Amino acid sequence: QFMVATTGFAILMFGMETMSGAVAPLSDDENFTHILLMFSNPLLGTLVGLAVTAIIQSSSASVGILQALTITGIVPYRTAIPIIMGQNIGTCVTALISSIGTRKNARRAAMVHLYFNLIGTIMFLLVFYSLNSVLHFSFMKEMATPAGIAVIHSLFNIVTTIVLFPFGNLLVKLAVLTVPDKKSEVMEDTAVILRRLDTHLLNRPAMALGQAKFVTDRMAQLAREAVNDALSMIETGYDDKLDGKIREYETIIDTYEDKIGNYLVQIPGHDMNEEDSRIYSLLQHNIGNFERISDHAVGISDAFREMDEKKLHFSEEASADLKVVRQALTDILDLSIDSFCSLNFEKASYALPLEQVIDTLNLEEKQRHIERLRQGRCTIELGFILADLTTYMERVSDHCSNIAVCTLSLREKGVGQHEYQDIIKTKSSVEYQKALKDMEQRYVLPKAASD
Repeated sequence: QFMVATTGFAILMFGMETMSGAVAPLSDDENFTHILLMFSNPLLGTLVGLAVTAIIQSSSASVGILQALTITGIVPYRTAIPIIMGQNIGTCVTALISSIGTRKNARRAAMVHLYFNLIGTIMFLLVFYSLNSVLHFSFMKEMATPAGIAVIHSLFNIVTTIVLFPFGNLLVKLAVLTVPDKKSEVMEDTAVILRRLDTHLLNRPAMALGQAKFVTDRMAQLAREAVNDALSMIETGYDDKLDGKIREYETIIDTYEDKIGNYLVQIPGHDMNEEDSRIYSLLQHNIGNFERISDHAVGISDAFREMDEKKLHFSEEASADLKVVRQALTDILDLSIDSFCSLNFEKASYALPLEQVIDTLNLEEKQRHIERLRQGRCTIELGFILADLTTYMERVSDHCSNIAVCTLSLREKGVGQHEYQDIIKTKSSVEYQKALKDMEQRYVLPKAASD
């Protein structure tokens, strides 16, 4: 590796020396000198640096060419600086071209690169030439050197990084606005993932199940995202755009269930070993759970849409209660889906007591609503919507518990999921009760105004 690096460096230096010799006669050409002086205009010089770098698609090469020209002694800093700035923008062209036809995150990465250099160049030019108009930098009329070009190029990137680093999130948001999410892209991703369900793998059950597991994992992640988006309306209120996204996910998840289910029934059961059979059973049981979870996400969104249409709002007490249940539901979603995707038995075991806690929270929330209704601090109409919300949330929790039980059943032989749930509570009663107590202390509804 040292020899390769040394050889590469030697070739680079030889190339620089060759270019220097080739452009040396230009030092006596008055027409060429006149052209270079035109580039002293900041805007024109920046455009030239951008264009040259974009054409050759290499900032290193364009900087090398500029350094070779400086050896002739006819390139002043007032000409070199704008060209260097343009080179920093021109280098983004390579990334932009490479991102054509790629996923949106790749295009966004290219846009972040472009915005970083574009904003940095604009800031540098504004600050530098504003100061120059006042201080009249003497070095501007001096002839540039290769070392000076390297220093300016390095300083620009270092200073720009320091200045823009705290605003990294803003660059990301700008890139997202430039390359927004599109419905067609989500559908395209789904089509790509579903291609993994290759019928040519059906005669190899282990490989076929591996691909089916991968696709089901993606289905699970979409179901979780749909519920989290729906639950976010507890704080933000109904969002029509978010509702559309949730419904799109629900449609995609329905497609996943249909495709995975049809694929699984084609896998020959007689060729499966014991481990394959358990994975097969895990997938068969849970594709329905994920589909139902997405249905309930739509139901939660529908409840908030009804509130929006009727101009209804929960009281501060009801909203505070729902936020606690939301946190518990988000956590059980994470525990159950993560346990399914990674076959993590520890996370699956924690989902069971949390489901019991959520049932208790929902029951307590309903009782609190009745008390608020009795005191005239809530309405019957809001009560119906709250009842729908708590029902949907409780059902999501139930499906999460089913997912966890199915995952835990992989450790047992010949035990059904419903039987195994009872066995878990009996065999690990100490651990279960301890986890239950911890979660009851963690998820507590705020003190009611009437308490």
